[in-house]
Amino acid sequence: MFQETPIYTRLVAEQGDVPAQVRGEAQRIHRDLERVMPPGRRPVPAVQAQAGPSFWPGDFSS
Repeated sequence: MFQETPIYTRLVAEQGDVPAQVRGEAQRIHRDLERVMPPGRRPVPAVQAQAGPSFWPGDFSS
């Protein structure tokens, strides 16, 4: 998948493995949400919520 490079290794040594920390936090939040939100009451993903008719210049006749 991802082959580590010297700069990545150095950044991890200096700053910690930020991507791994973010993944861990996202997984924790996901577990918390699954616990407090029943499956039938989950929100619609933002992409679906924003889907709808789109209007472009020239769509309306004068």
